[in-house]
Amino acid sequence: MLHADIKRLFVWMTIFFIAMAFLESAVVVYLRALYYPQGFDFPLVPMDPSLVSTEVFRELATLVMLLAPGALVTRSALERFAWFCYGFGIWDIFYYVWLKVLLGWPSSLMTYDLLFLIPVPWVGPVWAPCVISLGLIALAVLILRGRSHRPSGLVDIPAWILLIAGALLMIISFTLDPLLQSFSMEALTDTSLMTRSDYIPTVHPWPWFVAGCALAIAGLTRIHRRGCPST
Repeated sequence: MLHADIKRLFVWMTIFFIAMAFLESAVVVYLRALYYPQGFDFPLVPMDPSLVSTEVFRELATLVMLLAPGALVTRSALERFAWFCYGFGIWDIFYYVWLKVLLGWPSSLMTYDLLFLIPVPWVGPVWAPCVISLGLIALAVLILRGRSHRPSGLVDIPAWILLIAGALLMIISFTLDPLLQSFSMEALTDTSLMTRSDYIPTVHPWPWFVAGCALAIAGLTRIHRRGCPST
């Protein structure tokens, strides 16, 4: 693919994912107007079960939308993965940018958020997913640029092991505290006194996150070295 074509793709992909982030943030604006008129905070307000189910399927639909653009522009599985990573990173960062514009939230990067619902609730400070998103963008750029110099074998098995292990550790950092405090999907829907609707995040288990970041950075470094023209 020509350099001009890649540049044009990056421009239009970026525009698409920024617009997609606005749609995602707009949905959150409506939900918070209904359930958090005084502003979002923990503990969470239990929601109607049908709305929680809708939210889960909305997240699944979002993942499909993040995958689709890459599938349209290339037949390479690795390049499709790269475009997914790029899209996820841009979308997630601008999701918070738009929420800041529309709601003045988050008040800081240390603000805790409910990040994801599949398969269990993920909770963490805003800075953490933003760091991951920057890493995903870097990974995508390394793959898409490196493929021009090394069409095959750019991401080898050791690199995949480092990236996957790093990702797993970072996921654990988001789910460990909710699981230890028995915060589950049921707590989002059940209004009875026996649920954990009183869940409030404690200290983020940052050692897990830092360890995951270290492994991911090692994977990125390996890909960068393998994609350099001199190698």
